[in-house]
Amino acid sequence: MQSKKKVIFNGVFLVVVFALTIYGVFHGEDLGSLLAAIKTARKQWLIPGVALVAFFIWGESIIIWYMMGSYGIHLKKRICFLFSSVGFFFSCITPSASGGQPMQIYYMKKEKIPIPVSTVILMIVTITYKFVLVAVGIGIAVFGRGFLHRYLEGILPVFYLGLALNIFCVTFMTVLVFHPLLARIFLVKGLNILEKMHLLRKKEGRLKKLEDSMDVYHDTAEYLKGHPKVIINVIGITFVQRFALFIVTWFVYRAFSLSGTGFWTVVFLQAVISVSVDMLPLPGGMGISETLFLTIFQPVFGSLLLPGMILSRGLGYYGELFISAFFTVITQLTIGQKGENKEKIK
Repeated sequence: MQSKKKVIFNGVFLVVVFALTIYGVFHGEDLGSLLAAIKTARKQWLIPGVALVAFFIWGESIIIWYMMGSYGIHLKKRICFLFSSVGFFFSCITPSASGGQPMQIYYMKKEKIPIPVSTVILMIVTITYKFVLVAVGIGIAVFGRGFLHRYLEGILPVFYLGLALNIFCVTFMTVLVFHPLLARIFLVKGLNILEKMHLLRKKEGRLKKLEDSMDVYHDTAEYLKGHPKVIINVIGITFVQRFALFIVTWFVYRAFSLSGTGFWTVVFLQAVISVSVDMLPLPGGMGISETLFLTIFQPVFGSLLLPGMILSRGLGYYGELFISAFFTVITQLTIGQKGENKEKIK
């Protein structure tokens, strides 16, 4: 019953945010002129953009496949792609991307993959994903002073807030992994405070669940200590994966036959949006991502700003949503139905 309520809430929340975003973006605009401008975009530049979105999803599947292999669990790459698609789909439609990993764990369990293994692997995927955003954000903040003041003057507080939240998240997760006893003390005290403030109801099994989660962080720490080369490789793959999605906006820029702004400027502007919205409790950063794009890309797209935003977000978010949705349906129809998906477990 509670699960159904959560699904309904997430569905309603997504529809409301989407409706508000559509209204905010298109209110007062000449839709005829807008569609005419979008039609001028050259398809030969948009097709590689779609391919990069698919590559972005595929990138995580390679990480999952690679890390599963380090555990002695050998899966077919197409099955890992389905796991990756499930994660991206449910992350796209739930606040703070909270639904992705639980659903991945669910489908991995259907393939007889132990929950502790899948949880550790997805924990590392999350840490490296956030780490890459932090590295990019700090790089821009430290080495891109001219870039910041030229393009980001109006949104610097949002950028620094997003960067700070990502740094906090990576730091907190690292503490959980490498100092589980210290983390347990903080979390127990935090739970007690929230219960005393009546922000959380007292539950008998909550502490037990907390202790079980600490075991996961301990297992993650042991894995990280024992597989440093694997982690370095995963970070490298994640950098390539993340930048593939950032580059989509450059292909949109070229689709309109625009020039004058360098490749890396467009890519890092898109990276700024990702750093800024990644930790916000909105599905895919919906609403705020569009607002930031319309603010910082004004000097880049000029009069084609709104058509550029529609195509960039259309490919980067909605393209990801529809591609992952299609393969999520295939996942539901195939995962756990046959015994041929797993080659062997040592």
